[in-house]
Amino acid sequence: MAEQKSVAEREYSVADSSRMVIENDYKAALARLDDLVSKNTVLNNEINDKDGEIARMKKELGSLMSKRNATAADLRRARTLIEELNVKARGYEERIAELEGENRSLTVANTSLSRERDSTATEYSNIRKLGSVLHASNIRMQAIDVRRGGKKEKETGKAKRVDIFRIYFDIDENRIAEDGEKELFLRITGPDGNLLSNAAYGSGITTTAEGESLNYTLQKEVALRRAEPVKDVTIDWRQESDYQKGSYRIDIYHEGFRIGTGSVTLH
Repeated sequence: MAEQKSVAEREYSVADSSRMVIENDYKAALARLDDLVSKNTVLNNEINDKDGEIARMKKELGSLMSKRNATAADLRRARTLIEELNVKARGYEERIAELEGENRSLTVANTSLSRERDSTATEYSNIRKLGSVLHASNIRMQAIDVRRGGKKEKETGKAKRVDIFRIYFDIDENRIAEDGEKELFLRITGPDGNLLSNAAYGSGITTTAEGESLNYTLQKEVALRRAEPVKDVTIDWRQESDYQKGSYRIDIYHEGFRIGTGSVTLH
């Protein structure tokens, strides 16, 4: 009888210890979520949504933790829910880290905004501005040989036959940028590292997100509609001088940020 009592006491002690560990983990998970809200108000509504998944898990956990005689099954369920909450928290932390990484360039150019990060309105404005920066993909460059007085065009890889560099690219869908004309700047760099440039053909100077001067080869206006991609944007570059053999690089900029890169090699 005494032995049974001792076993029961040990089992109770283990169960009580396990419950305390789970309660501590539960409090830590809640504190972690609260910390995320304090760091990024954009996540506030999602984390604190009364009808959301996190609210459901917190409610169930609260119910389990309030049981004075929680069963082993109750504690296992609580552990599962806490792990799910931590997975959610890790996902939010990764999202915040990504936003902060993208925000570094903007912070350099706007140190005054960096000092006001505690301001909810300022932080939200900065994130939206970064989110509205476009992204270029599927960038291609074709070297074109123009024949028969411009009536026939043929792609070529020979530098001495190139008359036109034709650049194609797509603009990925963006759910934040407003509808309208978006100004893009393109830089074409030759094999010698020098920028292809001629003011008569549209070359000029703009600024980067850090406020530094940036010489560009071409400027292109692109009509954008929110949440819709733009396919096969096309622009040509012509120059009077001969093209060199080697690799040519194209960099595309929007709002001072480089949003895509491509290349072509001539022989």
